[in-house]
Amino acid sequence: MGNTHPGATSPLGMVSACAYSGAYPTGYGRYAKNTEGVPEEMFERTQASGFTHFQQSGTGAIRKYYNYVRVTPMVQPLDDLGRSWALHDERAEPGYYAANLDTGVRCEITVGEKVAVHRYTFPDHPSARVVIDLSCGGLAIDLGRTVPLRAQVESMGHGCARGTVVMEGVPLSIYLEADTPGWRQMVWYDRRLIPGGTRLDFDSIRQTTLRPFGLLFMGPARAGQTIEVRIGFSLRGCEQARRNLERECAGAEPAFERVRAGTRQRWRDHIDRVQVDGGTPARRTVLATALYHALIKPCFADDESPFWPTSGPYAFDICTMWDIYKTQIPLLRAIAPDRATDLLESLIRVCEEEGNFPIGYRMARGADRFFRQASALAHTALADAHALDRSGIDWGWALVHMVDDLRRMYGEDFFEHGLVHPITHTLDLAYAHHCTAKVARALNDRRLADDLERRSHQWVNAFDPATGLLRDSEFYEGGKWNYSFRLLHDMAARIELAGGDRGFIDKLDRFFGYGAEPVRQPGISPLPAEMALGYALNRFEGLNNEPDMEAPWAYHYAGRPDRTAEIVHSALTWQFGTGPGGLPGNDDSGGLSAWYVWASLGLFPVAGQGLFLLNTPAFARAALRVGDEEFVIETSGHRETPIGVDGLDRDPPPQYVQSATLDGKPLHAAHLSATDVHRGGRLHLRLGPEPTTWGHGIRPPSHPFTLAHSPATPKE
Repeated sequence: MGNTHPGATSPLGMVSACAYSGAYPTGYGRYAKNTEGVPEEMFERTQASGFTHFQQSGTGAIRKYYNYVRVTPMVQPLDDLGRSWALHDERAEPGYYAANLDTGVRCEITVGEKVAVHRYTFPDHPSARVVIDLSCGGLAIDLGRTVPLRAQVESMGHGCARGTVVMEGVPLSIYLEADTPGWRQMVWYDRRLIPGGTRLDFDSIRQTTLRPFGLLFMGPARAGQTIEVRIGFSLRGCEQARRNLERECAGAEPAFERVRAGTRQRWRDHIDRVQVDGGTPARRTVLATALYHALIKPCFADDESPFWPTSGPYAFDICTMWDIYKTQIPLLRAIAPDRATDLLESLIRVCEEEGNFPIGYRMARGADRFFRQASALAHTALADAHALDRSGIDWGWALVHMVDDLRRMYGEDFFEHGLVHPITHTLDLAYAHHCTAKVARALNDRRLADDLERRSHQWVNAFDPATGLLRDSEFYEGGKWNYSFRLLHDMAARIELAGGDRGFIDKLDRFFGYGAEPVRQPGISPLPAEMALGYALNRFEGLNNEPDMEAPWAYHYAGRPDRTAEIVHSALTWQFGTGPGGLPGNDDSGGLSAWYVWASLGLFPVAGQGLFLLNTPAFARAALRVGDEEFVIETSGHRETPIGVDGLDRDPPPQYVQSATLDGKPLHAAHLSATDVHRGGRLHLRLGPEPTTWGHGIRPPSHPFTLAHSPATPKE
């Protein structure tokens, strides 16, 4: 399960909206919380108790799940609020979601960047209503509920209302307009109307004292009558929410089609930045879906930070930096470079305000920043951006924060001992030191760069020379085999430590199951003993986890890009499909989908290195619009292959790159610099059914440390 949802979103926008059942992990659907095996069903049908705003995309057990401001069209009494009705005739497209409720109400939702517009078509009924529940939040699973801390709600009359609810320490404000001519408008509390009441104030709410509350519009409905509800959102108060609503709806009444068309055009502008020729319909559908999923998060709420007063970019839902830094951020840097720069600006500001770069960052206050998962990952994105000469960032100030962050959390132990447990943090911190050294050297701070580079080569402390694998330790969502094939900055030394090319390739072959018996996959609610047997195989999990996304490309560094071609081809063919279960693991805020996009193009970005590894693309021709330039990947000898259950009755054999040219000149290496890609050009790959020696001799660059290459002269 990819853990995505079909709700309405805008590219990298602040707001999403979707049917709400309370299921895990987005609030949509019918599955219970699950981290191993096939997910259990929480509900027998696809259902909804209303439509909520702000959903995660592709995450797992992150503990905070949003689903704020539930809007419910009803023909039942208010006592039935919270009841779920079956969904029928669902329809989803970028920026739009629609479904019919059992009650006979047709529900449609679209969103802009900071607004949502609901349109409900009612059956004939003497007392229809639209209920806004401002107390709603989280999921209907154990420990999944979100409880507001404070709230204010005001019914202003004439179809207008406003309110602020403090959720997870963040003040979420709304300004609402409803086209409900002749309907009554009022506030309610604990499913009871408050006649004559226009305002609710809650100074302190606890789980034991929380009762639902909100707004209501009620009146007779004719068959086919349409009600439109427009909501502007802000993290800086109701007045800014009102301005956001006015800016995107521009006084249009009704505004639904206008907002929908604007969001559709924004999606078209983004999706069109990757063009492909050829491919089966299923493969093209999966690629477009992957690109769409890769552009939902992070959420950008410009000028909306509730934690600092100044204007500028504010990004949240960077929920899985340990996934997206490898694949999605490089994709944003290519096709949405301004937003990639805004993301880095926002991360620098978070570091300023909170003392460290976040590993994950949601719309929430507090120190819950996922530090167990990883350390110092923003440094890779900053190093890549600096190497590409991205303007708009004060690099001297960025370097100050990069250096300071290396001493936070696990960084202090790394500084003192050169080794940290969990052992993967040793790799994180060593790599971050290398990335920071690159920026320091470019800024002419040679003494700092040398010191950082020296410490960066303490990655070797993480490995056991006797096995060529990582030392025994605790591991997050994996084991030492999963993490032992990460792409380090000195892969030549890493391979030598594993026994040279032959020893390294043998370990990779074992990890990927060459010559091994097929593995039986776990089913629903597998027993711990069954899972333990699976983990003990020390095998590739099929793109189910962050370290496995880059492991297939480690073969490049040992001179075997043909092995990479076989594994990536198999993954693209069998692990992705067009159905609801079409992803092999959590999409993790677009990290996995971005992997699919890159792999389909025959590219893999090595984050922090300014490097792309080359492989067989899945399409005969592709064009990547990089800023104002275009990078074209074209092939000769390409063969179309179906995917998944698309009528396939046998394994299609992989194809291999047999030779290559870049802008008409022979290319003998299986890698390119990021500069080559970003400045545009034409890569031609000649494909065939058998591997050749192409890419075997010239390895991707490694960066051994020697003081000789950088004089330790004090910076003047």
